[in-house]
Amino acid sequence: VSPGQILLSTNFATELPDVTPVSVPDGLMAIAINLGDVQRVGNFLEVMDWAGYVDMLTQWGTTTDFWSRFRRISEAGNVVFLELEEHNTPAGGAETVVNSLSVYEFDDAGKIRHLDIYLQYRPEGMAAQWGEVEFADSAAG
Repeated sequence: VSPGQILLSTNFATELPDVTPVSVPDGLMAIAINLGDVQRVGNFLEVMDWAGYVDMLTQWGTTTDFWSRFRRISEAGNVVFLELEEHNTPAGGAETVVNSLSVYEFDDAGKIRHLDIYLQYRPEGMAAQWGEVEFADSAAG
């Protein structure tokens, strides 16, 4: 892993480990999650706790190829905004591209306590429904 890269692990914890100190190499970042109080609200307004989120990620991550293009990250107070262009190819399916905004809210201890996900994409048949509307191909630079 190099600075500027985001590492997604295939192993997600649902319980706190016995060992809490972690050595983080220069240029990299570690994020702590408040497992007992975290809430995720997804792109369809579904609400889940950490265990539910881990189950969803495990199911999704084993059925699709995923990569993303980093767009921007911003911080305001205890909130971080992460913008990505996400590319998903389900097993046996066609690639879809969505623009995503993930909003991470941190508690006073610096641990993630809330996550909101927003997506921007064009569903099949949308052009026909909206008539003479211009659509972007993907995220604008």
